[in-house]
Amino acid sequence: MSDTGRQSLSDKATAALKPDSEKSTTEHLGDKFGGKADSAASTVQPQSEKSTTQKVGDTVSGNSNHDERSMTDKAKDALGMNK
Repeated sequence: MSDTGRQSLSDKATAALKPDSEKSTTEHLGDKFGGKADSAASTVQPQSEKSTTQKVGDTVSGNSNHDERSMTDKAKDALGMNK
Protein backbone atom coordinates (compact mmCIF):
# COMPACT_ATOMS: atom_id res chain seq x y z
CA MET A 1 0.00 0.00 0.00
CA SER A 2 1.35 3.41 -0.91
CA ASP A 3 1.19 6.56 1.17
CA THR A 4 -1.53 9.14 0.50
CA GLY A 5 -0.85 11.13 -2.65
CA ARG A 6 1.69 8.63 -3.97
CA GLN A 7 1.55 6.33 -6.97
CA SER A 8 0.70 2.76 -5.96
CA LEU A 9 3.44 0.18 -6.10
CA SER A 10 1.33 -2.05 -8.37
CA ASP A 11 0.86 0.84 -10.84
CA LYS A 12 4.62 1.44 -10.85
CA ALA A 13 5.31 -2.25 -11.44
CA THR A 14 2.76 -2.51 -14.24
CA ALA A 15 4.20 0.51 -16.03
CA ALA A 16 7.78 -0.67 -15.57
CA LEU A 17 7.22 -4.21 -16.81
CA LYS A 18 5.48 -3.30 -20.06
CA PRO A 19 8.05 -2.67 -22.82
CA ASP A 20 8.10 0.92 -24.08
CA SER A 21 7.65 -0.33 -27.63
CA GLU A 22 4.22 -1.74 -26.68
CA LYS A 23 2.94 1.43 -24.98
CA SER A 24 0.60 3.91 -26.61
CA THR A 25 1.34 7.64 -26.63
CA THR A 26 -1.25 8.05 -23.86
CA GLU A 27 0.54 5.45 -21.72
CA HIS A 28 3.91 7.16 -22.29
CA LEU A 29 2.45 10.51 -21.23
CA GLY A 30 0.74 8.93 -18.22
CA ASP A 31 3.99 7.27 -17.14
CA LYS A 32 5.90 10.52 -17.51
CA PHE A 33 3.33 12.62 -15.64
CA GLY A 34 2.76 9.99 -12.95
CA GLY A 35 6.47 9.53 -12.40
CA LYS A 36 7.12 13.26 -12.12
CA ALA A 37 4.19 13.76 -9.72
CA ASP A 38 5.27 10.80 -7.57
CA SER A 39 8.88 12.01 -7.53
CA ALA A 40 7.73 15.46 -6.42
CA ALA A 41 5.60 13.91 -3.67
CA SER A 42 8.58 11.81 -2.61
CA THR A 43 10.72 14.93 -2.33
CA VAL A 44 8.14 16.83 -0.27
CA GLN A 45 7.39 13.96 2.11
CA PRO A 46 10.08 13.62 4.82
CA GLN A 47 11.68 10.18 5.13
CA SER A 48 10.57 10.03 8.75
CA GLU A 49 6.91 10.20 7.67
CA LYS A 50 7.11 7.51 4.98
CA SER A 51 5.82 4.02 5.61
CA THR A 52 8.28 1.15 5.32
CA THR A 53 6.50 0.02 2.16
CA GLN A 54 6.85 3.49 0.62
CA LYS A 55 10.55 3.67 1.49
CA VAL A 56 11.10 0.32 -0.24
CA GLY A 57 9.03 1.45 -3.22
CA ASP A 58 11.01 4.68 -3.50
CA THR A 59 14.29 2.76 -3.43
CA VAL A 60 13.17 0.31 -6.11
CA SER A 61 11.67 2.98 -8.38
CA GLY A 62 14.53 5.45 -7.99
CA ASN A 63 12.56 8.05 -6.05
CA SER A 64 15.28 8.36 -3.45
CA ASN A 65 15.95 11.85 -4.79
CA HIS A 66 19.59 11.37 -5.70
CA ASP A 67 19.19 11.53 -9.50
CA GLU A 68 20.17 7.87 -9.75
CA ARG A 69 18.65 5.49 -12.28
CA SER A 70 16.07 3.23 -10.74
CA MET A 71 16.65 -0.47 -10.19
CA THR A 72 13.74 -1.04 -12.56
CA ASP A 73 15.42 0.96 -15.36
CA LYS A 74 18.71 -0.88 -14.78
CA ALA A 75 16.89 -4.22 -15.02
CA LYS A 76 15.10 -3.11 -18.21
CA ASP A 77 18.48 -2.10 -19.69
CA ALA A 78 19.92 -5.52 -18.84
CA LEU A 79 16.97 -7.20 -20.56
CA GLY A 80 17.14 -4.86 -23.57
CA MET A 81 13.69 -3.38 -22.86
CA ASN A 82 14.72 0.33 -22.66
CA LYS A 83 15.01 2.01 -26.03
